[in-house]
Amino acid sequence: MTSLISPSASKSEPEAEPLSDRNQQKAHALGLTSATALVVGSIVGTGVFTMPAVLAGAGTMGIAVLAVIAVGAMLLAVLFGQLTKRVPNSDGGVYAYSRHEFGDFAGYLVGWCYWIQSWAGNAAIVSSWVFYVDALFKFSHPSGMANWGIAMIGLWIPAIINLSGVRQMAWFQNVTVVLKFLPLLFVGVVGWFFVAKANFGPFNASGGSLYNGIGIAAGVALFSFIGVEAAAITAKRVKDPRTNVLRASVIGTVASAALYVLVTAVVMGLVSHHTLVNTGSPFVNAFQTMFPHSAWAGQFVAGVAVISGLGALIAWTLIVTETSRAIAQDDLFPRPFAWSDKRGTAWFGILVGTALPSLLMLWRYSTSSGLTVFTYLVDLSVVTVAIPYFFSAIAQLTFLVSKRRRVQGWQLARDLSVAGASVLFSMWVTFASGYQVVYQALVVLLAGLVLYAFLNARRQGLGEITSPVDLPDEVPASWHAELLAPKNVQPEEGH
Repeated sequence: MTSLISPSASKSEPEAEPLSDRNQQKAHALGLTSATALVVGSIVGTGVFTMPAVLAGAGTMGIAVLAVIAVGAMLLAVLFGQLTKRVPNSDGGVYAYSRHEFGDFAGYLVGWCYWIQSWAGNAAIVSSWVFYVDALFKFSHPSGMANWGIAMIGLWIPAIINLSGVRQMAWFQNVTVVLKFLPLLFVGVVGWFFVAKANFGPFNASGGSLYNGIGIAAGVALFSFIGVEAAAITAKRVKDPRTNVLRASVIGTVASAALYVLVTAVVMGLVSHHTLVNTGSPFVNAFQTMFPHSAWAGQFVAGVAVISGLGALIAWTLIVTETSRAIAQDDLFPRPFAWSDKRGTAWFGILVGTALPSLLMLWRYSTSSGLTVFTYLVDLSVVTVAIPYFFSAIAQLTFLVSKRRRVQGWQLARDLSVAGASVLFSMWVTFASGYQVVYQALVVLLAGLVLYAFLNARRQGLGEITSPVDLPDEVPASWHAELLAPKNVQPEEGH
């Protein structure tokens, strides 16, 4: 398939080589079901198993905050579907939208931020995943290096599955989504028969203002919905992306949001408030309430969490790879990230995207500040993903107000509402993260600009983009005088 080139691309940019029919089928290996499973698998990871305890620290208002965040995530799902439908080359999702509307520089910034967020988020996921592996196999007080070895299994098994091809990854992803979704849905539905009203804590348990309570709940809720853009990022791998990206994004986000709200409310009613805010494994307590005489409850929950985390890591390994591949194919990232095997798998991107979180986890387990590193990675992921969300929203807003296409009446009002709400939601995500994390994210963004300087210089040298016109080394003094002299503009007659 010959990809369409966005209007912002250079005219000298080489066209992609057409793929054979067989390779097209391999590239577009994700149908609606698999694309939806990818969205659910990306959103629902290990965070859901600790989220009720964190939200309980804010009080029952945490359920309402979670519901509001869910609405914002659904709006983003619709936004990504709309953008994929109209952007000619939507390969790379949030990166492609920004490049199409604002050019190479904006596209690179968004792609860099999203790529950093993706593999750093994998480190955060696997850090939580290790705790559940320890609980499942009853490892008591394992050493830091032992846990690092477990983390390597959690990172490299998904990498191997992705290296085997998108079809195998999609099959495995579908299985893990079912294995983790059904037990959580069971708790969210059957658990209501065991709920005690006295277990619910106060509406605001933060000990401060309502705003403080919202801040406590918002952080974990925001992080829990990262992944709503999974189908958009992997649009090249989705069959009929103009239709299925929107459907998969909305269905997957709605299903995840319903699951989140259900299980959070149920766990708050199953476990006393005092116990809930002092535990790191609230689902163990919830299952013990539902099955008080069963010794298997704790290990069962740990097993579900391990499967859930593994499914999320499989999905995010693909997202990390597809993000870097799309940018590299446009020559805005080091070229090896676009190297693909006969199955169309960007193997170099998988290896680097897995090696980086592996090194982060080595640092995490070889220092005494492991929890600090984990918290930093979570917060950094929220801020760095808010930037691509924001750029995507203003890209759609630019399109709507530019009147490039005739959109009238309720459709215009609907689309403006979705884009405007997404802009505000992205800004709120950044604001709620706190100034320290925003400052650290800015440093990461600036570091990416250094890489862009070298990439841009290379593209100029190859003639892929027009080089700026500079003055020669020696310029006559009269030229400087002429350039610096004020221009005397004569007023037009009648003014």
